[in-house]
Amino acid sequence: MTRIVAIVLHPGFQLLDAAGPTTAFEIAERFRPGSYTLRLLAPGGGQVESSARVALSTTPLRHRLLDTIIVSGGEIVRSAAAAAEIVTWLKRAKARRIASVCSGAFLLAEAGRLDGRRATTHWGSTDHFRRRYPHVTLEPDRIFVRDGEIWTSAGITAGIDLALALIEDDLGPEVARHTAQQLVVHQRRPGGQSQFAGLVEMGGRTGRFVELIEWMRVHLSEPLTVERLADRAAMSPRHFARAFVEETGTTPAKAVERFRLEHARTGVENSHASLDQIAESAGFGDAGRMRRAFLRTFGLPPQALRRAARG
Repeated sequence: MTRIVAIVLHPGFQLLDAAGPTTAFEIAERFRPGSYTLRLLAPGGGQVESSARVALSTTPLRHRLLDTIIVSGGEIVRSAAAAAEIVTWLKRAKARRIASVCSGAFLLAEAGRLDGRRATTHWGSTDHFRRRYPHVTLEPDRIFVRDGEIWTSAGITAGIDLALALIEDDLGPEVARHTAQQLVVHQRRPGGQSQFAGLVEMGGRTGRFVELIEWMRVHLSEPLTVERLADRAAMSPRHFARAFVEETGTTPAKAVERFRLEHARTGVENSHASLDQIAESAGFGDAGRMRRAFLRTFGLPPQALRRAARG
């Protein structure tokens, strides 16, 4: 069965938003011939220039039979007319699944495709997205989000993660794994929250929480409640929680878990300490709780990551 995958472009699209998924599907096709046919679509068709001024050849948007639609991100505001045409097309488009890469989520949201759903987009656009589309439940700490037949992904390279997940959904984990190996990337990228890592590392948009984050990393084995963190920041718990989300795009609890996962993963892959010892030093308390966090974030238990790291 051949699945027609349409990647929708607009003037100023991000080249990797299109090239990353295209390459992933191309490689998957090598392992399972006849699985995919790729199409590049755009308003009016013809040559469409990317933000890097590299142009790709496209065919016009039409309501043809499509299996998967992937909307690229980039400089959407470069052409309001093209964006409006894509939104109109998306409102009526029929496909087994519809997806977006990076800021392409704005076009899906504008078309009403994300109303009442969970979604993600580039971390730098989360505040604007939340204000503009309050009926969408934004999950900014995710590399990609699947909500039924709608898939959204984070910034730029996350389009490859998205494509690998779509390939696995179609053809199974073995083909997705071989495709990832050819691309020399992780089949499931370590750390679901890595898309905004830089923002958290800097202590937020203004660097307001730099010292607090450094302190958190040193004290991971201790209880790090919102109340304790707020006290350390000399703020009320409610004010602190709100300010932390505004600065970093994530909650204090999710940031703490991410730091604990980073610490634990390093221990799992690079040390000979027992899983109980690693769990205690990372602040998980016990190996069972750490295992559940690994499965939720990495999709694999600690033992599997340790085996993979050791060849």
